[in-house]
Amino acid sequence: MAEIIFTNVLEVPEIYQPIPTYKLIPDWYKNTDSYISGEKVPSGDGGTSATIKRCMPVFDVMNFGYYLITHTDVWVSQKADDPNNPEVKTPWYEWPSFGVIQFHPVNQSPLHPKVTSSPTPKWINPWGIKTPKGYSTLFIAPVHRDNVFVALPGVVDTDNYDAPVNIIFTLSNPNFSGLVPAGTPIAQVIPFKRESWNMKIGKEKDKKNIFNTSTLLKTKFFDSYKSQFRQAKEYK
Repeated sequence: MAEIIFTNVLEVPEIYQPIPTYKLIPDWYKNTDSYISGEKVPSGDGGTSATIKRCMPVFDVMNFGYYLITHTDVWVSQKADDPNNPEVKTPWYEWPSFGVIQFHPVNQSPLHPKVTSSPTPKWINPWGIKTPKGYSTLFIAPVHRDNVFVALPGVVDTDNYDAPVNIIFTLSNPNFSGLVPAGTPIAQVIPFKRESWNMKIGKEKDKKNIFNTSTLLKTKFFDSYKSQFRQAKEYK
């Protein structure tokens, strides 16, 4: 099993260390029934009563990698920068410790679709990340979660660069006000092996293979993809 090492360089409390994503499944998923009306029966039209909870691609991506979590509370409020124009407000961030947020000026990424007219906040990550030779790390916003802070994605070659990677983020709702508590997932960290790829367009034999796969998928009412195609993935 490959090993990823997280090193605490700012001495934040251990309770806020990175965590495998499977340990922090969102409540909406936990509270969703596996089957409509709780009944594991065919749907009446050749399908099943399975809900999103039985969808393995959704399950796998939520259990993919590790979470970086906030290690202090952040309070977000909306303030008017210009007293002559009090209707125009921008987010204001406060925190009790660690100096957790810095800002990038707007003119560093003036055309980015997620950047607003306010300086772009950056979470100061206290964790250095080291992966084995040949492995990089993908940083994305935590998937299938109601994120207040939305991390902008990036890839870092963490086999060579093991210093902390800070997380640039935006607000999912630019007008949000309120508390983002310590312990909130701020980024999903996914190590992957670097490989070179060459794109091709499938031919007739590839089309036939796809047809065979689709046909096999349709032979079972329940958990067909899981039982016939899915491979286990582990992040501990």
